[in-house]
Amino acid sequence: MHEKERHGVILSAVQDRPVVTVAELCGLTGASEATIRRDIAALHVSKKLRRVRGGAEALAPNPFPGLAGRPFSVNQTLNIRQKQAIARAAVDLCEDGDPIIINGGTTTFQMVHPLATRRCQVFTNSFPIAEHLLKASKNSVLISGGVIYREQNIVLSPFDNDVTRNFYARRMFMGAQGIAPLGVMEADPLLIQAEQKLIGQADELVLLVDSTKFDNRSSLVLCPLDRIDVLITDEGISDRHAAMLEAADIRLIVAPTAGAQEEAAS
Repeated sequence: MHEKERHGVILSAVQDRPVVTVAELCGLTGASEATIRRDIAALHVSKKLRRVRGGAEALAPNPFPGLAGRPFSVNQTLNIRQKQAIARAAVDLCEDGDPIIINGGTTTFQMVHPLATRRCQVFTNSFPIAEHLLKASKNSVLISGGVIYREQNIVLSPFDNDVTRNFYARRMFMGAQGIAPLGVMEADPLLIQAEQKLIGQADELVLLVDSTKFDNRSSLVLCPLDRIDVLITDEGISDRHAAMLEAADIRLIVAPTAGAQEEAAS
């Protein structure tokens, strides 16, 4: 990640919480502690944030804190080829006329491109997904109401009587923070609350996760593994994790990346 990109991530992160530690910023950017400390010092001198012991804080903190986890803009750059392959395999499950839910996320966002050839009824809580489908497809789009979380580019409602309860879906497509024997993991309680409502509106739950998510953990469990009907991932999934899914009676789809598809065709 270039310096300008790191500075953007750092400034975004300090707006979301009272203090962001050097360790947290290393996790968000993939940079070393020494690099992050230099970045903080430079931003402090230019009066874009305030350097504090062990981290940084915003000069004018956001009164509405963001969700836990990396921003959409950061996640969007990670494992992009795998996410594109996973999204193509997900859209292969869709037929014209299907009512579907697409939960906000960077892997589910990649579904918008192959969905351009479909005519589905799409319910989403993602601004980028809704905007792209409206501009570049013939799918009908319904978007949820609630609080806008800029960093994740999603809309979440804490209320039970929202439009979510009025939409039936044949399938719900969603990502996750991590996958473990205990179930599907997420990083924020509000995400858990919103996603559980959406899950209840779909006949079938399809999880879209690249293989790195099997090594991720969080303190919050969204749902047990046996609630997942289909899981789509990339070729990096280990035999151990594939066996875990088989034991939970989950249909596993392994999506080859574009490079692997070209090699197989030649």
